Amino acid sequence: MSHKTMINIGPFHPLQEEAEFFQLYIDGERVVDVDVRISYNHRGIEKLDESKTFDQVPFVVERVCGICSASHPLAYCQAVEEIAGVKVPERALYLRTIVNELERIHSHMLWVGLAGHFIGYNTVFMWAWKYREPVMDALEIATGSRVNYANCKIGGVRRDMTEDQLKAIDKLVDETRRDTEQLVKMVLDDPVLHARLKGVGILSTEAAKAYGACGPTARGSGVDIDVRRDDPYAAYDRIDWQVHVDDGCDVFAKTKVRLLEVLEAIKIIKQAVRDIPKGEIDAKVENIPPGEGVGHVEAPRGETFHYVRSDGSNYPVRHKVRAPSYNNIPTFKASCIGAEIADVAITLASVDPCYSCTERMCTAVDSDSGKEMFDFAQLVKLSQQKTERIRKQV
Repeated sequence: MSHKTMINIGPFHPLQEEAEFFQLYIDGERVVDVDVRISYNHRGIEKLDESKTFDQVPFVVERVCGICSASHPLAYCQAVEEIAGVKVPERALYLRTIVNELERIHSHMLWVGLAGHFIGYNTVFMWAWKYREPVMDALEIATGSRVNYANCKIGGVRRDMTEDQLKAIDKLVDETRRDTEQLVKMVLDDPVLHARLKGVGILSTEAAKAYGACGPTARGSGVDIDVRRDDPYAAYDRIDWQVHVDDGCDVFAKTKVRLLEVLEAIKIIKQAVRDIPKGEIDAKVENIPPGEGVGHVEAPRGETFHYVRSDGSNYPVRHKVRAPSYNNIPTFKASCIGAEIADVAITLASVDPCYSCTERMCTAVDSDSGKEMFDFAQLVKLSQQKTERIRKQV
């Protein structure tokens, strides 16, 4: 007769960068169910944006995620540009592309290093983060900052790049390409990584589609989607590049997709630097008319979607953000159940989750009166009472 055991991972765990809580239900060494609990880090960004001017919002949304500091502002700006019917200058489109692809390399190399650390292979961690460093230097050259770039604005970009800056970026990504090609060969040929990652964290193509997975999580499961190609923005339709898909459906496939996307991002950046046109970088948008707009961007983790509604004032009436982790995290129900306990940590990490990106607050509202049924103090009290009940049961 089997006996189920519950194992808690989190809310604070050395292998998870943020506060999140997983309850694993185990039969022997095998996971039979998983309960994912998040919302430990709600920051109220969507509500906060309603009190900011349209031009101030990009500075807020680039802090939705520290590794998506280019994608969120770009998706927001594209939503507002749709409302205002703005035509962004060509040079600005290329500048946006360069920064967003530098960020993709930064994000993927960071993930590869952390994945190595998660499985105790710290040599990979040290390689990946060393090879990532020139990219961080390139971002600093391009925007003045290594993390929050503050360069995307409605109608274009805030700062241009000189020829010297573009040449420096081109040189640094060349350096990154040589190192990354070496890293790709090491990872793809390493028997230890093959043994540790192949057949682990299986997310079938059907499950990926059913859960609406996106980005490398979907492409590592054989789903051929990419916003940059499927609904082009910035300068992606002016550049020669390809989408990498792998039907391995395991953690190794996701690793392979990310590494190949790094090489593809370098290819995109070099073409953008070579072909960038002269001209203006800002359409100089003065007012935002009433209306609704959506913008979506292929962030490093997948599709980032922003919805904005305007009433003609200088502030958005509603701003809705759906980050890719909001789609990818639920896939744990498919990839973790049936797995061994030892494989859970790397499986959780394989979607490159950003838990604070997914945070939402809920209120209980009386359907007849429309009034809130509980205030904050009452919710805390209910939580404490439940904790006490559980303590007595245990």
